[in-house]
Amino acid sequence: MTYKLMLTATVAALTATVAAAESATVAFLMPDQASTRYEQHDFPGFKASMDELCPDCTVIYQNANADVALQQQQFNSVIAQGAKVIVLDPVDSSAAAALVQIAHSQDVKVVAYDRPIPDMPADFYVSFDNEGIGRAIAQSLVDHLKATGVADGEGVLQINGSPTDAAAGLIRDGIDSALDNSAYKTLSEFDTPDWAPPKAQEWAAGQITRFGSEIKGIVAANDGTAGGAIAAMKAAGVDPLPPVTGNDATIAALQLIIAGDQYNTISKPSEIVAEAAAKVAMTLIEGGTPEPTTTLYDTPSQLFVPAVVTQENIKAEIFDAGIQTAAEVCTGEYAAACAELGIE
Repeated sequence: MTYKLMLTATVAALTATVAAAESATVAFLMPDQASTRYEQHDFPGFKASMDELCPDCTVIYQNANADVALQQQQFNSVIAQGAKVIVLDPVDSSAAAALVQIAHSQDVKVVAYDRPIPDMPADFYVSFDNEGIGRAIAQSLVDHLKATGVADGEGVLQINGSPTDAAAGLIRDGIDSALDNSAYKTLSEFDTPDWAPPKAQEWAAGQITRFGSEIKGIVAANDGTAGGAIAAMKAAGVDPLPPVTGNDATIAALQLIIAGDQYNTISKPSEIVAEAAAKVAMTLIEGGTPEPTTTLYDTPSQLFVPAVVTQENIKAEIFDAGIQTAAEVCTGEYAAACAELGIE
């Protein structure tokens, strides 16, 4: 073959590769509907970023509703539909190892999203720093208890996330590191199946009966479990409420913080991680290698550092930063409390 023919063939191959990338199919598979974030933030953020990066790409969205078998069906289905990259937030982090194997056997790339896959390295992992989140919310509570004069040796409850979620395990590890190094003891601890708020509420109700006024604080791993704990305390007539942590900065949690019912949450706009996942997916589609900032579970990773939000900084971190608006949060019974905090 002459040089000219070789060059022509190379250009044709490159053109075909570019064309394939520009019309690729990407899947975005989320784990559950217990949190509203996936429909309201994660997928819209991912889709908007993919539309900008690759207008002709097809993006498939599926939510497994906390069903491991359903997620496997969805995973197989998107491969059959020609997905070249699957962004996966697994229902069960251990079970997801088999999904990665299936994908790799068919030359499909997997980006682990939010929850890592410890037993089988994905092609990339994008998330907030989950262990850092757990440490931050628990340390914030410890500092608050100390500042408000809660005596050493007093107790707190610990409500973790789903036992099948590796990210929940990292959050738990972070919480443990802060509590274990504090002057306070953990009265009791619970792993919440599927992160379900009703399960957290049911457990918290039993602990209120068991420990009563010994509970000086509650470290809840996310806003849903925090809301469950707060509902249990209100139903039991606890007054005043001990401080309760959270994570995700949902509208409901922001309202509880403004009202003084929840102590803190974590501001981690899902759109940040969704945008990063879209960029990683596009790099993989084009045959490139995404640049990691760290490695977790032998997987190249990019982890973002979030901010703790309390009444003291909620205006600056949430409203002045444009993450939420007063019109969305300061509704009905919360309007007066918002005004007191200067949120308008």
